[in-house]
Amino acid sequence: MAVKVGMVSLGCSKNQVDAEIMLSLIQEEGFELCADAEQCDVVIINTCGFIEDAKRESIENILEFCALKESGEVKVVAVTGCLAERYQQEVAQEIPEADVVLGIGCNQQVVQAIKKALAGEKVVQFADKDLLPLDGGRVLTNQPFFAYVKVADGCDNRCSYCAIPNIRGHFRSRTMESILDEVKRFAKAGVKEINLVAQDTTRYGEDRYGKLMLPELIRQVCAVPEIQWVRVLYCYPDRVTDELLEVMASEPKFVKYMDIPIQHASGRILKAMNRRGDRRSLTALMEKIRQKVPGMILRTTLITGFPGETQEDFAELCDFVKEVRFERLGCFTYSAEDNTPAVDMPNQVEESVKRNRADAIMTEQMGIAQAFNESCVGKVFAVLTEGYDTAGKCWYGRSYMDAPDIDTRVYFTSDATLRPGDFVQVKITGTEGYDLTGQQVKEA
Repeated sequence: MAVKVGMVSLGCSKNQVDAEIMLSLIQEEGFELCADAEQCDVVIINTCGFIEDAKRESIENILEFCALKESGEVKVVAVTGCLAERYQQEVAQEIPEADVVLGIGCNQQVVQAIKKALAGEKVVQFADKDLLPLDGGRVLTNQPFFAYVKVADGCDNRCSYCAIPNIRGHFRSRTMESILDEVKRFAKAGVKEINLVAQDTTRYGEDRYGKLMLPELIRQVCAVPEIQWVRVLYCYPDRVTDELLEVMASEPKFVKYMDIPIQHASGRILKAMNRRGDRRSLTALMEKIRQKVPGMILRTTLITGFPGETQEDFAELCDFVKEVRFERLGCFTYSAEDNTPAVDMPNQVEESVKRNRADAIMTEQMGIAQAFNESCVGKVFAVLTEGYDTAGKCWYGRSYMDAPDIDTRVYFTSDATLRPGDFVQVKITGTEGYDLTGQQVKEA
């Protein structure tokens, strides 16, 4: 009987891509992949180690499966991903129940590590981060009609609050040929939506080709016939060029959606974060994007409570949010991360103040989002069907305005028999919180 292997992958879409490459290696070796990790012989927890909440979730998952191992329900517990890479010896020593601890540079050795662990050997292995495989086979763990494609890994921006350069290493792009080969494989397998991701997607190609190549990459991906939607996530504001905006405006398959995590609007705080710009330059950028790409949906993320953030800095951030009116916005409290410059900065902000400020931003954003949703009523959007809601007795899916997993949904009725992955035209008839409601209409 084949050994069953399950994976719990935590954190971001980039970590998910790493998990899917490992699952492909495991499947190729003849192991049986099982969606229910609790029913498996081997469980891999592909951890996130970005901020405190993510670390806590990772540790809770590791301990949960170690308990299942103690009771005999699981044979091997393996720990991979960012937490394992960031806290190498700590994970190995403080969680001795884990049979395998692999750094990201050893993901290629996951099969050998599993075999050794099944034979009773403990495996603790780390290597250069550059050895992390950026391409290879993939086993999609999300619905089969969309895929994340990682165009680069690592980061050289060195924001003072961020541990990613310590965890993932320096920025390194894949070859365009490798990316396009992967997109074409997905297209032949029925994938309709490609989401291009990296820690800093806009920097793609600079290290490898000597110039920013995201515009050309978007053109090439859009040229793959079977692909219908192309989306880009995690754009750094400094590298949003006119050429990039021209491509986004002119390519029909590019969904008019841009994720630009800006973190703050106060020039003083941005400087302390080791980021450039201020409220004025960021406002001008958002105006320029909307002017050059009509219909563009802007998503951003913000941080409240960064060390030294005063009430005046926070008020400036609030005014910026009210002025720009992002269609999609998330806000997080500052998390003090080991071995980052911000940890040692003076004037650390109290947790309650951080939380209250984040709540105030999200309260303001709720009103902005609801007003935007109301402006959508009466309009018709293409919606990518994701499933059927048995309780609501309606279908649900995403418009171009919504990225997978992080944004809102469109709930709609239809007389047709639909399948997940179908594109339908939906007329918006109402709103429900952050979501839209509507009914399918016949295409003109």
